[in-house]
Amino acid sequence: MNWETVAIPASALDIVKTLRAAGFRSLLAGGCVRDLALGLEPADFDIATDAPAEQVQRLFEHTVAVGVAFGIITVIADDGSHYEVARFRTDIGYEDGRHPTAVAFTDVVEEDARRRDFTINGMFLDPLEGRLIDYVGGERDLERRLVRAIGEPAARFNEDYLRMLRAVRLAAGLGFEIEAETLAAVAAHTGNLERISTERIRDELTRMLTAPGARRGLQWMMETGMMQAVLPEVAAMDGVPQPPEFHPEGDVWTHVRQMVELLESPSSALAWSVLLHDIGKPQTYTVAERIRFDGHDAVGAQMAEGICRRLRFSGADTHRVRTLIAKHMRI
Repeated sequence: MNWETVAIPASALDIVKTLRAAGFRSLLAGGCVRDLALGLEPADFDIATDAPAEQVQRLFEHTVAVGVAFGIITVIADDGSHYEVARFRTDIGYEDGRHPTAVAFTDVVEEDARRRDFTINGMFLDPLEGRLIDYVGGERDLERRLVRAIGEPAARFNEDYLRMLRAVRLAAGLGFEIEAETLAAVAAHTGNLERISTERIRDELTRMLTAPGARRGLQWMMETGMMQAVLPEVAAMDGVPQPPEFHPEGDVWTHVRQMVELLESPSSALAWSVLLHDIGKPQTYTVAERIRFDGHDAVGAQMAEGICRRLRFSGADTHRVRTLIAKHMRI
């Protein structure tokens, strides 16, 4: 790939140049490098440097100290764009499954790369020289369309349990596979998901549900046991039969996944409503002249409200989700 032809915002290049002019190393890092390599437009551009946070604050007029202890400063460019500028570091110990106990700053780029989550997120780009810097095999995994943990998968997931959901969301959104050892580690550590804050789980799931590939991500969650750990009400739909004259596609879970797949750029409330719209069916399943789910819309609406409150949705979104599910038979 000819990296010199990749379009990078002028304001991001200005930050890189300013840091270089002051004698510091500066590189584009993480997800933006991955997206550029795939020909996608990055949502944001992160910059890694060996400059101390205090020095970054002195070099730029408009900054926000979002994480000085971790060497992270947000630089606000003249065009209003925000860029996270982070010092190269290694993380030391994890006690809560989210935050490192301590960090050690480093001048060695490879050490910073090896603390990151997945190989395709562990690459750097020198935008001035048009040169990719890859210590973890990210470029190879992009070519193979694989999401692979850096180093030992279990160790990466124990550092931040949310990475298990992120692996699924990332692979689903990109249309990639999950490397076998990485996927096996997800399945082996799903019990740790209960230690993650419900807000972080909600946000990660919302990002997956509102992006392409959500159907695949949901099935990975079901197969690895993550669904049972995070949304047992959804997991209960798996294998529940439906009357074939109305649902020739199969059981309730198959139906819901097909519905999710049909969504195009949905709002978060609509996406969650589609995922949860039939969670009342397992509780209302009966067989008379045929399979019936009498009142499943009302039961499902009540259950969905409980899920929304558990995941700390806003009151407005909780109301939207409950209302859509309560009225979905009329819709």
